[in-house]
Amino acid sequence: MRILLVVNSFASSVTARNTVIVHRELSRDHDVQVVETNRRGHATRFAQDAAHRGLDLVISFGGDGTLNEVATGVAGTDTALGVLPGGSTNVFARTIGLPNDPVAAAPLLVAGLRDPERSIRPIGLGRVNGRFFCFHTGVGYDAAVVRTVEERAYLKRWAGHPLFIYAAVHTWLTRYDRKQPHFRVAADGSIGGFGTDATPSGSGRIVHDGYFTIVMNTNPYSFLGNRPLDLSPNATLDKPLVAITFRTMSAVAILSSLTGALRGGGITPNENVSVFDGVHELVVEHETPFPYQVDGDYLGETNLLDFHHVPEAVRLLFPPSA
Repeated sequence: MRILLVVNSFASSVTARNTVIVHRELSRDHDVQVVETNRRGHATRFAQDAAHRGLDLVISFGGDGTLNEVATGVAGTDTALGVLPGGSTNVFARTIGLPNDPVAAAPLLVAGLRDPERSIRPIGLGRVNGRFFCFHTGVGYDAAVVRTVEERAYLKRWAGHPLFIYAAVHTWLTRYDRKQPHFRVAADGSIGGFGTDATPSGSGRIVHDGYFTIVMNTNPYSFLGNRPLDLSPNATLDKPLVAITFRTMSAVAILSSLTGALRGGGITPNENVSVFDGVHELVVEHETPFPYQVDGDYLGETNLLDFHHVPEAVRLLFPPSA
């Protein structure tokens, strides 16, 4: 196979040594080119060029943000997508069954390539405002936490999980309004129903008082160390999206929901949390701009997010056991 290995050398777990080891492992039976990214959007251009040249596979070696860019570059083409964990959390790689170590993961990709007809399969992706996402988009508080993390990105290589905990607490206390709702959410047939105040908050497929929303293409949402944070078992690569909206910033309500997620049971809908399964289209909007992040990359603030599920958007290389 002709393979392009896209390396983000700034990612938390990428080193010169493991890049050499990974390249050597992949090159034993395949023609492998290596390129390095040096700015945002660079990986997408590399992947698009590889697809244009008819390469068989593009492998992202970096964090979840690098993976997002590579997936965007090959989506809708015959060029397949592979992933090696090189970031601080590596949500997507671990979700499909890869270990959180690139040196251990590389032989599994090679094993998958021995039987590509079985190991390379189409998966669905989410798309928001024209941009694809592999595992989730966070809106509101979730995105504000990612913004705080990115402001201290130089610490991620040495203090990944403690940095996220600090960012969550700091954002909660000082950087996010916990008194007023930040946006409205509507799914599928309910889109267009924002115009009336007669619709009760949270009824049907509409939420008028959202504080933060997570739109999921896969589960878990993330990992706390080795423990997955399972928000919804219905979020899988062969189903439409799942949207979970918190309608309060009550610490008790949120921690209660997350405790259930840590136990593996997912989040149960209640008066404080709305869960929309099987979402094909979703709109999030408000007159005041709100923050959002895509696959862990903070993208700024907006007044409108337009979500769609795209079935069979990309062909993914799975490890043999997946």
